[in-house]
Amino acid sequence: MVERESMPADVVIVGGGVAGLSAAIRLKQLNEELEVIVLEKGSEIGAHILSGAVVDPKALDELLPDWRDMDCPMAETPVTDNWHWLLSKGGKTNMPHAMMPPLMSNKGCYTGSLGNLTRWLGEQAEALGVMVFPGFPAAEVMFGEDGAVTGVITQDMGVAADGSHKPDFQPGMEIQAKYTLFAEGARGNLTKQMKAKFDLEANCQPQVYGLGVKELWDIDPEKHVPGRVIHTQGWPLSESDTWGGGFLYHQANGQVALGFVTALDYENPYVSPFQEFQRWKHHPAIREYLEGGTRVAYGARAINEGGWQSVPKLAFPGGALIGCAAGFVNVPRIKGSHTAMKSGMLAAESVAAAIGEGHEHTELADYDANLRDSWIAKELKKVQNAQPLVAKFGGDIGTVLAGADMWLRTLGVGLGSMGHHRDYEATHRADLHKPIDYPKPDGKISFDRLTSVSYSFTNHAEDQPNHLKVKDMELQRESELEVYGGPSTRYCPAGVYEWVQEDGAEPKFVINSQNCVHCKTCDIKDPNQNINWTTPEGGGGPNYPNM
Repeated sequence: MVERESMPADVVIVGGGVAGLSAAIRLKQLNEELEVIVLEKGSEIGAHILSGAVVDPKALDELLPDWRDMDCPMAETPVTDNWHWLLSKGGKTNMPHAMMPPLMSNKGCYTGSLGNLTRWLGEQAEALGVMVFPGFPAAEVMFGEDGAVTGVITQDMGVAADGSHKPDFQPGMEIQAKYTLFAEGARGNLTKQMKAKFDLEANCQPQVYGLGVKELWDIDPEKHVPGRVIHTQGWPLSESDTWGGGFLYHQANGQVALGFVTALDYENPYVSPFQEFQRWKHHPAIREYLEGGTRVAYGARAINEGGWQSVPKLAFPGGALIGCAAGFVNVPRIKGSHTAMKSGMLAAESVAAAIGEGHEHTELADYDANLRDSWIAKELKKVQNAQPLVAKFGGDIGTVLAGADMWLRTLGVGLGSMGHHRDYEATHRADLHKPIDYPKPDGKISFDRLTSVSYSFTNHAEDQPNHLKVKDMELQRESELEVYGGPSTRYCPAGVYEWVQEDGAEPKFVINSQNCVHCKTCDIKDPNQNINWTTPEGGGGPNYPNM
């Protein structure tokens, strides 16, 4: 049995994104004596953060009211104009602003790197005395005799692929805490365990997801309009009976952030979200911005799209879910950082009050209640049917119905709450569809996956256990390959999975785990739920610059 050192704390926060850091800052604002630890699996704070991003500053204004005067990088580029394009194969129609529901406005928002905002929040947290530990994934949850969460164990370091201990082996540390906040982002490994153990999804709809694929470009200065925000829908997903959309944001330093989100409830197993993104970039309205420019970064990440009806029970003995671990993304606005931050602040207030009253390892029922009475709930309830309406009726009719429902909800009426099915359940057998003939990349506007992964600056120690766990390899061959046509080779935006067949032998499932950008799509979309994403050795994964 491995002997581990232990470290006591008042609160341990799993995940150093905007939700976790906002919680940490708020805890110190309320009680500077609290011992607060933030564990981050990335090599540094912000290394794994990927988002568009257009940020609504509502929560930031509440957390740090003077942030605009504190050298915060998000203050550099306020949104100046906003466009929504309906794309056909060769053309576009701009949706008039008058047709857009008021809550879709980006007035007062800022566009920039969420990763850099996270790095800045990390500095603010450390200045207040928060202990921030990057490169230390939480790998296991600890429980007391009564079943309450009592902290976490960090990932062992220096374990070889065969499970043996290398000369530099270091056992993970026990972080013993009065309360543990899970801020792992969408589809977190420990969050999944908490949802199952405490049956947190018993009274909500299942969470559903989209896959966001993003690039950062330096473009011709004459084409750059700082603060311009463009969203698109329609082509090319309209050709594969799938829904989602693109974004192109003009940010600081002559750069544009552009990306494409594909809803993961698609039916055709031959759909490749990565290839749809590459195809979208060749649309004349998008290509004109990119021609003459240079791609400088690439990444991908799963995004919660379930909306308000998919928010689970948030608190359980000794712990709580915050941020995208719970799922507070406003899908039609493509925004979740402000709601994630606010959820962290609300959880912090409940934790500080509980500790102040002498409690530990109790259930923070007031956090759950306060959040459901907060502006997070009010905002998300207004858009709760946007995703299911588009998913059910398609991009054209669904968008009209979703828009109508959002308009009605601003008047206090609207359709009843609609439900979801899990993304993997939507996948059809391969024999019901034809393969999609995606264009070959030209190396200027569009690129192949392996070249793209190199722009995510992903790195994992080679000699370590595979963090992508296949439960039943025979099931993978008989079902994922033979029934569904091997969708893992297409849904993964990093080329992690391959089916290889040599000399007439049975096909072999090859996992190139060193390519993994931690998007979690395999964990979500595998048709048999036969792949389990777990944390690799600390510091592994992407190292996103300015993403």
